[in-house]
Amino acid sequence: MTALRLVLMGVAGCGKSSVGAALAPMLGAVYVDGDDLHPAANIAKMRGGQALTDADRWPWLAAVGSALHLPGRIVGCSALKRSYRARIADHAGGPVWFVHLLGSKAVIAARMAARSGHFMPASLLDSQFAVLEPVLPDESAITVDIDQPMTTLLEEIVAKLGLKAHS
Repeated sequence: MTALRLVLMGVAGCGKSSVGAALAPMLGAVYVDGDDLHPAANIAKMRGGQALTDADRWPWLAAVGSALHLPGRIVGCSALKRSYRARIADHAGGPVWFVHLLGSKAVIAARMAARSGHFMPASLLDSQFAVLEPVLPDESAITVDIDQPMTTLLEEIVAKLGLKAHS
């Protein structure tokens, strides 16, 4: 799966890290958590309960795209706006597929409440949904519903992308 460049996208708490960690070995890929690519100032801002601006995000989105330079990469990144996805694709060095992990606000809020140690407070969830621009048919993207068992979710992603899982 050397040509794979995949971004798992969606609002905070949708499962990007969990799905990425499970999907990467299935596809013989490497998972990179986009949170690890944020500048320290962005993390401090979010930890303080402040939503990021587009200006805050531009260098981070370029870094996410650059992380895809090596094919066989899956990166978890919110990629909430179409312009963000375009910036990532512009810096990726090849074609990128986006997988929108879509869930209701209630499901995601419950997931965020159950996790600990993450810098993104649940208080910013509304701002994430306010910024979210769902993927459109002209984008290289698929959408999957996160409110299902992980194995079913992974199988759906693999099938919708027309990929083959490693045994």
